[in-house]
Amino acid sequence: MVQHADHQLLDAYSGTITQVVHNVADAVVHIEVIKSVADPRTRQQRDAPGSGSGFIISSDGFVVTNNHVIEQAKVIRVSLADGRKVVAELKGADPSTDIAVLKIYENNLKALAFADSSKLQPGQIAVAIGNPLGLQHTVTAGVVSALGRSLRASNGRLIDDVIQTDASLNPGNSGGPLVNSSGQVIGVNTAMIPTAHGICFAVSSNLAAYVAGRLIMNGRVKRAYLGIAGQLVNLTERMIAANKLQKATGVYIFEIEADSPAHNRQLQTGDIIVSLRERSVGSVDDMHKLLSEEFIGQRISIEVLRNGRKVNVEVIPGEMK
Repeated sequence: MVQHADHQLLDAYSGTITQVVHNVADAVVHIEVIKSVADPRTRQQRDAPGSGSGFIISSDGFVVTNNHVIEQAKVIRVSLADGRKVVAELKGADPSTDIAVLKIYENNLKALAFADSSKLQPGQIAVAIGNPLGLQHTVTAGVVSALGRSLRASNGRLIDDVIQTDASLNPGNSGGPLVNSSGQVIGVNTAMIPTAHGICFAVSSNLAAYVAGRLIMNGRVKRAYLGIAGQLVNLTERMIAANKLQKATGVYIFEIEADSPAHNRQLQTGDIIVSLRERSVGSVDDMHKLLSEEFIGQRISIEVLRNGRKVNVEVIPGEMK
């Protein structure tokens, strides 16, 4: 039997989710696309429909979604919460993070704000809102299961600093927001593992916000890169004290690309990057922001922890294609 106190807790949880949905739903949109695909039998190009989700980030009509939702689309239409259906313009897409930005020419729209994903903790409430299978405003709730995951993007590169959640996703949820209990976006829902129940992923809000800003300004993200795959790792107090570090986390290198355009031979698998261009690095987000296009082909200094000790190495970033 559920005790009275438990009833109150359940009612509070239910009320929180209901309020989040009430505050967020009007900014979540349904995206329909027409893509040109090759017929597997005739190998001729034919039109095929597709769909996904997205959310409005400005009152004048900028919409964030996944790159794979709109990739190679000939026509993009956005359905708003009030029933309006409008043609959308693609402002830019970044396959390396699976983020795209659309523009619809409407005003006074409900918009969502990005939260600071660096402050997320496992166990926080996570609410996913989207349009799975074309069913508008389907809501699932769960928690942030883990942080610092990596996913392989459609172009073969790793998307770093991905949030894992148990808020269920379905086909059509892609591009919708993952929000916290305050209705702020903590991630962009991007993938699920069909063979594993309840394991879903979202691009962190800090990375999504940075990429969306670049797409709005320039239509693309031109960036330097080191030819590595890395993920967030916590540093021990001993490491921090011995090396006089400013941050309690770093970026652990678990893969180095062979034949990379970047000159990264001084780096080793197992190194933990703690500084880039004399600025502290505590996360993959930090690295993305520091590796701007001006450093492509330029020799830069990196500090890494190797066997617990700080070591200076030099790399020449290549241009991410």
